[in-house]
Amino acid sequence: MRKLIFFLLLTITAIQAYADGRVSFVAEAPDVVVSGDQFRLTFTVNTQDVSDFRAPSIRGFEVLMGPSRSQQSSTQIINGKVSSSSSITYTYILMADKAGTYNIPAASIEVDNQKVFSNAITIKVLPPDKAGSASGGSQGSSSSRSQVAGSRISANDLFITATASKTTVHEQEAILLTYKVYTLVNLRQLYGKMPDLKGFHTQEIELPQQKTFSLEHYKGRNYNTTVWSQYVLFPQQTGKLEIPSITFEGVVAQQTISDDPFDAFFNGGGYVEVKKKIVTPKITIDVLPLPTKPENFSGGVGEFTMSSSINSTKVKTNDAVTIKLVISGSGNMKLISTPEIKFPQDFEVYDPKVTNNFKVSQAGLTGSQTIEYLAIPRHAGNFTIPPVEFTYFDLKTNAYKTLKTQPYELTVEKGKGNADQVIADFTNKESVKVLGQDIRFIKLGDTTLHKKGDYFFGTLPYILWYIIPLVLFIIFIIYFRKQAAENANVAKMKTKKANKVATKRMKLAGKLLAENKKNEFYDEVLKALWGYISDKLSIPVSQLSKDNIEAELIKYGVSDELIKEFIGALNECEFARYAPGNENEAMDKVYTAAVEVISKMENSIKH
Repeated sequence: MRKLIFFLLLTITAIQAYADGRVSFVAEAPDVVVSGDQFRLTFTVNTQDVSDFRAPSIRGFEVLMGPSRSQQSSTQIINGKVSSSSSITYTYILMADKAGTYNIPAASIEVDNQKVFSNAITIKVLPPDKAGSASGGSQGSSSSRSQVAGSRISANDLFITATASKTTVHEQEAILLTYKVYTLVNLRQLYGKMPDLKGFHTQEIELPQQKTFSLEHYKGRNYNTTVWSQYVLFPQQTGKLEIPSITFEGVVAQQTISDDPFDAFFNGGGYVEVKKKIVTPKITIDVLPLPTKPENFSGGVGEFTMSSSINSTKVKTNDAVTIKLVISGSGNMKLISTPEIKFPQDFEVYDPKVTNNFKVSQAGLTGSQTIEYLAIPRHAGNFTIPPVEFTYFDLKTNAYKTLKTQPYELTVEKGKGNADQVIADFTNKESVKVLGQDIRFIKLGDTTLHKKGDYFFGTLPYILWYIIPLVLFIIFIIYFRKQAAENANVAKMKTKKANKVATKRMKLAGKLLAENKKNEFYDEVLKALWGYISDKLSIPVSQLSKDNIEAELIKYGVSDELIKEFIGALNECEFARYAPGNENEAMDKVYTAAVEVISKMENSIKH
C-alpha cells in the first residue's frame, strides 16, 4: 500500500512538472582543459519520461567512454506539501587532443513528444605544460605541487604580474592597472597593499573577496591564475610617471616528505606553510599634455553627453525655477568642474546641488552626474536663460568638444507678495537683497506746532543738516565704488572667499567623519584642499598640479616648510584612503592636518 501511495505521488508531481513546462536540458563541462587530460561531459534532463537522446557531433576530443545513463529521484513531504525531483544524466569521458578552442553543439532529447535542446558548450584546450601536466584545481594541481615538494619555491612557480591597459596616455586619461597571480603551488594566503602613487588620482575596482582560479597557458606552462586587484588611475601631471613595484607576501602549503607516519600526522597531513615574498615589476607611464586648453575647459577627459530640463517655463515672482543638468559618460567624472548657468541679473541664485551616480569601471568612472540649479525671479517679465556649455577633451577624436543645452524662454508673472520677501526654505544663500524700502508710507499721528517767528532756517543745526548728509554721501560713493570694483574682479573675490569655501567643505568633511563614510570623507577633504589653493592662486583646478602649486606658492612668499606641509597634506589624504590599520585614527589625522595647513596658508598668503 505504501509503495502504491509513493508511486501515485511521484506520478502526480511529474505530471504537474510537465504541465508547467519546467523541463530543462543542461550540458556541462570544464571551460578550460589541458591537452592529454581526461574530463567529463554531461547532459542532464530534469525528468525521467524521455526518449530518443541524440548526442551532438564531438570534434577535437577523443571519446573514451559514453554515453552512460544514470537516474536520480527524490520525494519530500513537508507540512503536507509534496515536492519531488527526478533526472537522467548522460555522461561522456573525453580526452583533449590538440590545443585550441572547440565548440560542442547542442544535444537533443524527446520529452512528451516534443524535442528539447541543450545548451552549446565552448571548451578551451591548452597545450601541455613543458614542465609536466597540470589540472584545473582552484589552488594548483597535484602534479605541480609534487614538483616543488620539499624544494625551494622558485620565481617561476609563484609570481604576480602588473599590467597597465595603456602606457602612453593623455593627462587625466583613465588607465586600468591589473595585478594578476600565477601559481603552480598551493597558495593559501596573500598579503600586499597598494603604494602611494604620486601624480595619480586612484580609484579601486571592487572585486569578489573569494578569488576563483582558472587555468592559463603562460610562457610554456599551465598556471592557475586569478585577478587579485584592479585600479583605475588618472594621471594628474605630464611626463614619465612611475608605478612602483609592490612586495606581496604569500603563504604556501608545501608538501613534506617523511618516512615517519607520526610526523606526517602532526604536521598537518604532510604539509607545512612556507612564506614567499613576491615582487611585482615597475611600470612607466608616458603622460602627454593636453593640447592648448580653451578658456571654458571643464577639466573633463573621456566621452560624455549632456542633457538639461526645467521644471517650468511659466512661473510667478518668488517661485523657484529649477534647471536640472545631467552629464553622462565615462572618464574622470569626479574631477570635472561644475558648469555655470548665467541667470538674469534680477534672479536670486543659490549654490547648485551635485549628485554623483557613477561607479569605477575599466573605462574610468562610468555613470552620470546630476546638477540642480535653483533660482528665484523677483520681478515679472520675459527672460532668456542662455545655453549651458560643457567643454571636454574627447579621447576618440583627440580633440576638444563642446556640448550645449537648449536655451529656455521664461515667462514670469507677478505673484503674491512683493520682491522684498525672503524664502526661508533655503539656508545656503550667501546674501539676501532687500528691495523696495526706499519709499515709505505717509506718516500718521500728532503734529508738533511751533511758535510763530521761531524758525529753524539759518541755524547751525540747519547747516549741519545739509553738510553731514553730503559728507556721508561722498563717503558712501567712494566705498561702494571700491566694492563694485572688487566684485568685478572675479579672481580677487574667489581669493577672498577661498577660506570661507574651504571652511564650509571641511565642516561637511567633519560630518562625514562622524558618520564614518570613508570614501566620501577623503573626497571632500581633497576637494577642500584643491579648491582652496585653486581660489587662492586664481588657477583653475584642471590646470593645477603639485609641481605648479609649489612654484606659485614660492612666488607668493610662502615658506618652504609650509609648502611641504601643504603638499604632504594632499599626499597624506590620498595615501590614508588605501592604508590598512585604524580607519578612524587615520581619518582624524587627515582632518586635523587639513584644517591646520589651510589655517596656516591663510595667514601666510596676503593679498
